[in-house]
Amino acid sequence: MADTPLAWWRRQGLRFRLSVVAAAVLAAALALSASVLLNVLDRALVDTIDETTWQQAQTVRVHADAGTLTNPITTNDGTIVQVIDASGRITHATYGTDRLVPLLGARERARVLREGTARFMDGRPYAIPGPLRVVAVSADHGRTVLAARPVGEIQTSVGTAGRVLLVGTPLLVVVLALASWVIIGRTLRPIAALRRGAAEITHTARSRRLPVPESRDEVHWLAVTLNGMLARLEEAEQRQRALVSDAAHELRSPLASIRLQLEVALGHPEGQDWPETAEGVLEDAMRLSRLAEDLLALARLDERGGVPARSEPVDLDEVVRQTVDRYGEARLTVCDPVVVRGDALDLSRVLTNLVDNAVRHTSSKVEVALTRDGVLTVTDDGPGIPEADRERVFNRFTRLDSGRSRDEGGAGLGLAIVRETVRAHGGTVHLEDAGPGLRAVVRLPPAL
Repeated sequence: MADTPLAWWRRQGLRFRLSVVAAAVLAAALALSASVLLNVLDRALVDTIDETTWQQAQTVRVHADAGTLTNPITTNDGTIVQVIDASGRITHATYGTDRLVPLLGARERARVLREGTARFMDGRPYAIPGPLRVVAVSADHGRTVLAARPVGEIQTSVGTAGRVLLVGTPLLVVVLALASWVIIGRTLRPIAALRRGAAEITHTARSRRLPVPESRDEVHWLAVTLNGMLARLEEAEQRQRALVSDAAHELRSPLASIRLQLEVALGHPEGQDWPETAEGVLEDAMRLSRLAEDLLALARLDERGGVPARSEPVDLDEVVRQTVDRYGEARLTVCDPVVVRGDALDLSRVLTNLVDNAVRHTSSKVEVALTRDGVLTVTDDGPGIPEADRERVFNRFTRLDSGRSRDEGGAGLGLAIVRETVRAHGGTVHLEDAGPGLRAVVRLPPAL
């Protein structure tokens, strides 16, 4: 099946299509301009002839009315003049002009006088090659002055101009099409450089960037935007690789522990305390389960791109009360009514992770407070965290070497989940000194 012209056109390169469109538009514009120019030129020349002929006819009329008209009539510009009396007889005429047949018949003279406009007529019956432009002016005593000038020179001039345009316009289109081809090619050269740069970027060259042209145009900002996208993709890939590596490292310990306990139990079954072995394996299995749940929570947060799973009104004070009631070590000091928009389960997980950390590291008490401006605080009186590490602990798989990072503290994903969830809800979270202890401060925007 043969391709349609539209399908063929779509397969052509951008440079070719732009050049053809530019040449076509230019050709149409030049053709229209040439046509207008020729029409205007012809009209201007004819108007000039009409004005000169009209002035000559008026001059003859004035002399005829004054009775000073000579015979033959003398004109300096070659205008043909006839003075016709009321009976249709030619009384005066320029030298060499027909004195028997008027330039215009009686009916045509009446029409020209009535309309007040000039008209064309064939000059060959009067031994004049080409057309004539004739005007008529009324004089006294029913006389009519006819004045005419040949316009063959005008047609010759307009024809010459038309031939020049007919030859010059295509040449100009060709020249400008070639110029467009060169200019468009140079304009698209940075895009070709971007394409080559993108083709060179592979999975083994992730740190490569696209070339950025020096000109501050759209291509420059396109390259800057694409490089920013590559940087974000590289950063996301690095985070993913780090997550996989850290997850594999965290999974290896409980799996190795389970394997070791089972190998020892199976190697010495007669002296093995099977309930104790089962408890150890169950503990490691629970650790694996918590790690899997945390990884799934982070994966869901990354998949949603910083947007909560649901956006609905949540009574944050109810979530706080229900969560604190599950901990005997925690005490609710302030709980003002606050409504926020988001997902109740995710917000409950935020508070659960914070209270778990506080209970795990506290010395005697954990205090939870919620104020009506959407500020949630969880305070313990444990060893605290050095100020230099308070931001770092929000990174994934980050555990400090202090007392707050004992093995029962998990894989270091709890605070990372807290920050990602709070950001998804439009809030912020940070840690501050409680003197003694540590205070986690969460700020969530109340719903309007």
